[in-house]
Amino acid sequence: MQQLQLLKRLYWLKTFGYDYFDEPKSIETVDNLQNIKLPDTLLELKKYTFSCHLCSLSKTRKNVVFGEGDQNAQIMFVGEGPGEMEDNTGRPFVGRAGQLLTKIIENVLEIKRQSVYIANIVKCRPPSNRVPTEEEANLCKPYLLKQIEIINPSIIVSLGSTSYRYLTGDRNGAISRVRGEVFDFGNAKLIPTYHPSYLLRNPSAKKDLYLDMLKVKAML
Repeated sequence: MQQLQLLKRLYWLKTFGYDYFDEPKSIETVDNLQNIKLPDTLLELKKYTFSCHLCSLSKTRKNVVFGEGDQNAQIMFVGEGPGEMEDNTGRPFVGRAGQLLTKIIENVLEIKRQSVYIANIVKCRPPSNRVPTEEEANLCKPYLLKQIEIINPSIIVSLGSTSYRYLTGDRNGAISRVRGEVFDFGNAKLIPTYHPSYLLRNPSAKKDLYLDMLKVKAML
């Protein structure tokens, strides 16, 4: 199984003009694909994600949920992964959590949802909405990083602990501790906050998210 996964990655690298390694590294030490030359437009990048079969999530997905919004957005929201409704529609944040996110964007930031860009750490739904594994997140991360590079937002809002941890590499950062903090992230500022689905279960946290969004609004 390990050799099969490695071979699959090597074939994928080959499509980008990479040569096979003379002495293939183990699957744990193969580069996590962040240095691959990916397309420089969202349209072409989207096509690549639609044909991606690097991890097992591709076997159970109905749709790749690439992301949507203004490709020149100042603000980019990054969640964890698609849920059932997102998998069915191919659009990010369209379920109950997505409806809440839309209200937050339009009522607190006072801009249209279409004016921001929304994506996730992984672009295929994890079964039963479980948290993406490290391998799944790392294999999908280059697509997200390329989206960020193309869009070049000034502010990235990471929604929930999974988004924050995989974007920053801080595996020990509890979202309750880091939310509302401002971090450097390339050319952008990254602000973690609670995921809208958490607010549905814990309405008392809405005040904290509201304060975080006011900080985002002040930075525009």
